Amino acid sequence: MGVPEKLAARMSMAEQHEYLRARFSRRTMIRGGAVTLGAVAGGAFVPGATAQAAVPTRQTAPAAQHVDGALVAPFGRHLAWGNDPRTEITVSWQVPVAVKKPFIRVGAHPWDLSRKIDAEVRTLYTPAGVGASGDHTQYYLHAKLTHLRPGKTYYYGVGHEGFDPAEPHLLGTVGTFTTAPAHKAPFTFTAFGDEGVGYHGLANNSLLLGQNPAFHLHAGDIAYADPAGAGKTADTGFDSRTWDSFLAQTESVAKQIPWMPAYGNHDMEAWYSPNGYGGEEARWTLPDNGPDKKNLPGVYSFVYGNTAVISLDANDVSFEIPANLGISGGTQTTWLEGQLKKFRAAKDVDFIVVFFHHCAYCTSTAHASEGGVRQEWVPLFEKYTVDLVINGHNHQYERTDVIKAGKVAKKLPIGGTAYPETDGVVYVTAGAAGRSLYAFSAPDSYEGHEHETDSVASFVNTKDGKVNETVTWSRVRYLNYSFLRVDVAPAPKGRQTTLTVSGIAETGDRIDHFTVSRKAK
Repeated sequence: MGVPEKLAARMSMAEQHEYLRARFSRRTMIRGGAVTLGAVAGGAFVPGATAQAAVPTRQTAPAAQHVDGALVAPFGRHLAWGNDPRTEITVSWQVPVAVKKPFIRVGAHPWDLSRKIDAEVRTLYTPAGVGASGDHTQYYLHAKLTHLRPGKTYYYGVGHEGFDPAEPHLLGTVGTFTTAPAHKAPFTFTAFGDEGVGYHGLANNSLLLGQNPAFHLHAGDIAYADPAGAGKTADTGFDSRTWDSFLAQTESVAKQIPWMPAYGNHDMEAWYSPNGYGGEEARWTLPDNGPDKKNLPGVYSFVYGNTAVISLDANDVSFEIPANLGISGGTQTTWLEGQLKKFRAAKDVDFIVVFFHHCAYCTSTAHASEGGVRQEWVPLFEKYTVDLVINGHNHQYERTDVIKAGKVAKKLPIGGTAYPETDGVVYVTAGAAGRSLYAFSAPDSYEGHEHETDSVASFVNTKDGKVNETVTWSRVRYLNYSFLRVDVAPAPKGRQTTLTVSGIAETGDRIDHFTVSRKAK
């Protein structure tokens, strides 16, 4: 049932939406700020479902005067899964100044955004004198949607008093998202680390949508507002406004593809909170199923189809950059083992993908490998036969052979197949999303330009400093901008299910590909 034709002729689009909302008011209940969505046409929501503001964080800005909302447009939309990607997602965005009554509209069709839901505002104040920042207040808005239908596409628009995405001239601002399916089905996701703001990041983003990913993983060092990256208030060059540029740059992807970050060393912005993550908590609403939301807000997990994904905070175990070393008191590693054990036993989970910032295995001349990761987490990856580990930190592409106990358990040439149940773990450094490139000590070797090298001189960061090592596990090296595409193909129980990993250059050329295969549950 829509708006009667005669009535619609006299109404604006926004008024029509309000009419539809009132039409269904007998089935709309408001309790404690949550709006029931079961009445939306088309069965878009589970009956009795709610959409509500995300859990509030502490306000860090002084009260601000509001301006005419008609003069202010939202920007920087970015999505993130909730704990269950089948039914939960958070829509986040930014406004340049304070606005009144921010909201999100959501529905099953672009012409029926009749559900209008209040958004939460998180303000982040940066006083003049903090790095290069001027006296600057940022306004981040969040709306968490729950009890959605699995495998369904939704339409949404974000606004505030004076700016209603339901108005005809603003319909171009309406976005979409699609929830995870209820059952196993083929899907693709993408990943990289170390993007920052600039041409190369924008170029990589322009290719991501063409991969049609279900979600995107960002393995730390997100915007580089803190270019020093030591996680200290003594860091120079910090500029909070860099985030405005970053969220605008990534919006073309993140407004419709959940953008799931792990936190790197450049994401520890020490001016906002003791652990440096106060700014991140203002900007992102991530799954809250990690071990310690106070100290480790970027640690979480989710399951999409037959694949479990775990985000870790390697700052907690980094010997190289120790600002947050030991911040979890060991709880992150304990939680990680619990997650790995749970997912490996789960009847619907075939693959486990872990992503975080500092590299377990890399031969870059800049940061190379992180001994804290090898000490704390690598034994668990091997114990529970993790299928793929994705890192950033080093600004290049490098992929290992299959590794077990620090050695090559099986050579994995380009186009080869790894069987983690018996072979070991494959590690990929995908840190060439946009920032300036580093270097290798050995020649590049990638698809179509292979250069076999028996051993590579490198080092590992330990608690006692850098320790030189000569390694034989460096299989693919590519010193230019790139990202990962991962294609997951489920299979009937007992058959081989596959995870195909491709390195894609900024040019669109494929620089690497290999397959991870195991028996489907």
